[in-house]
Amino acid sequence: MAYKGSKGWYVKELKNMGIKKHPIEQKPLGKYKTYILRKLYLQENNKEFGT
Repeated sequence: MAYKGSKGWYVKELKNMGIKKHPIEQKPLGKYKTYILRKLYLQENNKEFGT
């Protein structure tokens, strides 16, 4: 179980959205720091809701 806002939580949520690798660098998500995963998560979340 990952705590909400932790690196593991962001990786899990991004994988649930269908993102398994970084869109630009094509590296696995687990190699990135939390702040990069958070930014990627927020970008994808905004695309879903159209804001």
